[in-house]
Amino acid sequence: MQLSKRLVAELFGTFWLVLGGCGSAVLAANFAGPVHGLGIGFVGVSFAFGLTVLTMAYAIGHISGCHLNPAVSVGLTVAGRFPARDLVPYIVAQVIGAILGAFVLSLIASGKPGFDLVASGFASNGYGDRSPGHYTLAAAFICEVVMTGFFLFVILGATDKRAPAGFAPIAIGLCLTLIHLISIPVTNTSVNPARSTGPALFVGGAAVDQLWLFWVAPIIGAVIAGFLYPIVSTDRRKSLAAAMSDA
Repeated sequence: MQLSKRLVAELFGTFWLVLGGCGSAVLAANFAGPVHGLGIGFVGVSFAFGLTVLTMAYAIGHISGCHLNPAVSVGLTVAGRFPARDLVPYIVAQVIGAILGAFVLSLIASGKPGFDLVASGFASNGYGDRSPGHYTLAAAFICEVVMTGFFLFVILGATDKRAPAGFAPIAIGLCLTLIHLISIPVTNTSVNPARSTGPALFVGGAAVDQLWLFWVAPIIGAVIAGFLYPIVSTDRRKSLAAAMSDA
C-alpha cells in the first residue's frame, strides 16, 4: 500500500480515536439530561476508547496497520515490525488527525450553552492538580510507562503470526479499555502522545505545560515492550537451528 494512503488512513483513524474517545468524556461522561445520572461515567469512557480502536482496526488495519499512536509506531519500529523510514510521517499524520478530531469536538461541545472548553478540561491529560485523582508527577509517569508498555506487549502478541487470526482488534480494543479503567483516575489516561496533544492545544496553559510527560512516558513504555516482546516470544534454540540450516 502506498505511503500516502497509509498516512491518510492513520489520520482518519486517529481523528476517530479522539472524536470518539475524548468525545465520550466531554459530551457524555457526566451528562444528566432529563433523567438524573444518565451519563456514561468513566466506565463508559473506557469502553468508548476501546471501541474506537477496535472499529478502526477492522476498518484500516489492512491499510496502515492502525497504529493511531506515535508510541505504538515507535514500539513496533523497535520490535522490527515497522520500517523506521515511515516513522516520522506516521507520527505527523497521527498528530494532525488528533488535532482535527479535537477541533471538530470543540465545535460540537461549544454548541451547548454555557460550555467552557478550558474549565471543562476537554479530556486533556495531567498530573498533580490536573490529575482527576490528584496523583503526583511520579505516579503519573510510572502509570503511563507501565500502561503503554503492556498495551504494546498486547499489540505485539495479538498481531504475532502465531496468534489466532482475526482476533487482534478485539484483544487490542479490550486492552485499551482495561487500561482506561485502571488509569483514568491517575492521568485521565493517555498512553498516546497524539491523543494527548489534540485536546491540550485547545485547552492551553497547564495542559500544554504538562504535555511533555504524555510524550516521554508512553514512548519509554513502548520502547521497553518493543525490546522485551521479541526476547520473550522467540525460541532461541529454533532460531539457531534455522540459521544453521540456512547456512
